[in-house]
Amino acid sequence: MWTAPIWLGIIGFYYFYALHFEDPYEEVITGPLWAPEQVELALTYFYVFAYAITLGLAVWEGGRLRRDGVWQLAPGRSRYRVAADMLLPVVAAGWLILVLPVVMRLIETRLVPTPAALMPLVMAMGIVCAYAVLGCAIGHLTPRVISAPLSAVAVFYVIVETVKYDDPVWPRHVSGQPDTSLGFGEEYGAATLFIPFLFVAALAAAVAVWWIRTATGARWAIRGTAAAAAVAAMVTCTNIASGWAIADGPVTSGHAAARCTGQAPRVCMAETGGAVEELGHVRGQIVRSVTRLREAGVKVQMPETVSDSLLNGRDRKRSTRTAWWLPLSRQAGPQGGGTAFIRDAVLRTSVTFPCAFPASFEEAPSADYVVNRDAAMLWAATLIDADKPYLAWRKGEYGGAFHNPRQVLAKVQGRVEMALKLSADRQTGWFHKEQAKACELVSRKADS
Repeated sequence: MWTAPIWLGIIGFYYFYALHFEDPYEEVITGPLWAPEQVELALTYFYVFAYAITLGLAVWEGGRLRRDGVWQLAPGRSRYRVAADMLLPVVAAGWLILVLPVVMRLIETRLVPTPAALMPLVMAMGIVCAYAVLGCAIGHLTPRVISAPLSAVAVFYVIVETVKYDDPVWPRHVSGQPDTSLGFGEEYGAATLFIPFLFVAALAAAVAVWWIRTATGARWAIRGTAAAAAVAAMVTCTNIASGWAIADGPVTSGHAAARCTGQAPRVCMAETGGAVEELGHVRGQIVRSVTRLREAGVKVQMPETVSDSLLNGRDRKRSTRTAWWLPLSRQAGPQGGGTAFIRDAVLRTSVTFPCAFPASFEEAPSADYVVNRDAAMLWAATLIDADKPYLAWRKGEYGGAFHNPRQVLAKVQGRVEMALKLSADRQTGWFHKEQAKACELVSRKADS
């Protein structure tokens, strides 16, 4: 209880300041909201404090047992029962440092957690128990006045410093503070959470075996076996974690619920993406955009499915002619650009050229093709009222690639303004000529 002001102050400061420093309250509650991601974010600052404070308090209590000579008293209760009773408030303090931020975040976001969402919390609570056992042992062996604060500071420093490790990488993954962040629709793989727990729990179990009361010969055999098993378990953990990349522990994706409507295209948006109530309107924008382009003579195909890119996961699936992945929730939500940006995404996904262009201006042997290509695309964007977001995007691209971005942009706009004065049939012909000219220029420069 006497330490409660310290760790309650830590919770208050890091939750209300640090956790909301980059994401204000208004942005947090508007989504996209995914319970495992929110639990992971809520715990980010508190893993290390829970472990350090638990260890320091356990050392203090273990030293108290040593001072009072409890181990030398007649064995009315087992040593494990005595240690459990003494460590219970220590573990409770460590658990509260973890549980309170999670509960506060779930209340703030109005999310109901799934069992998978709470697995990082369960892992950390298990590690807190392991640190309590280790601290009790340290308190029996060292002066608690010195070792309690030193051990807490040492654990805090070691865990915080693991984020800087890149060779070897395993300390990042076994520290008990997951190095891998979660995205929307993702959950931690079992190994990501079990490996750090096993690493610390194996050591704590080996230490706890030293408290067993048996005959001297059997006692040392049990202790030796426990120590060997702990070393084997810890080495196995480090070997497995060494195979993971930085910030890339095993995760699984595609767990977020979706709501769908319509057929050909069947449009699906994330249930908690923050804009699912706009699903019908979003589908209407997609259908009207594709229909308008086809009526104007642009060779586009109505997709069979259009899925929210929030549902895509970190291993991004690429859009195909029949299955599109578009940022539906991100653009249709309160913080997005609106349906004009959805139409722009439809444009860039559906309108294709009879040739391939370089992935970036830097990879292109020449930028001669840019004016014709972008003029064709801007004309198509104008048809579906997506010219403003398309121009804003290309303006940013030009600024980083050309010495004269304004002149390039003015030339593109000038060609489109001239084309829009033509009759509908001639505009279609102009569009196809611009496509052909762009392909001719890019292939000519590539060959040369």
